[in-house]
Amino acid sequence: MTRLLLLLLTSSATLLVFGLWIPLKAAIAQELLEMAWAESQARQTESRPWPWADTWPVARLAIPELNDSMIVLAGTHGESLAFGPGWLTGNDDHAGAVIIAGHRDTHFRSLKTLETGNEIRLQDLDGRWQSYRVQGARVVDSRVELIDTQRLPAGTLLLVTCYPFDSVDANGPLRYVVRASVEGKQREQIETVAGI
Repeated sequence: MTRLLLLLLTSSATLLVFGLWIPLKAAIAQELLEMAWAESQARQTESRPWPWADTWPVARLAIPELNDSMIVLAGTHGESLAFGPGWLTGNDDHAGAVIIAGHRDTHFRSLKTLETGNEIRLQDLDGRWQSYRVQGARVVDSRVELIDTQRLPAGTLLLVTCYPFDSVDANGPLRYVVRASVEGKQREQIETVAGI
């Protein structure tokens, strides 16, 4: 009976550790990324969060209504997305469209609660903030529809994650896409910079 209880407790603890590993790794990494982001801004150069990292911080993404802020990393390969959302495409001056991807079960799990009109802020390496307003969200089947970055207007921000949020299938084809845009005078300035 004691061996069975010990086996049960050990198995439960092992399952718990494996279940918490990804969220725990993401939370610890964000602390290291915060320090690398501060160093990147101070030195105006790429600063890797740990010596063997194959990515570095390129922006800060903030969603004030959700009291959420995270460091965005260069690239969207599996290794970088395990630690934070990744910068898929876009210019550093935000003149073109910006696309950021993240995992639905860690950094982008709060996207499902965003509503039309919510503010999203993006900070660049120079410390400048760009404000966007959520225009809407939709589910896209990646097997049928691709995002044509050339057709996106200047001042557009897309946040992309897998869908559904509570699925156990990590390789599903559905994507949840939040579209936000710069408004008013800021949009006019971006279009001028972009030559539109």
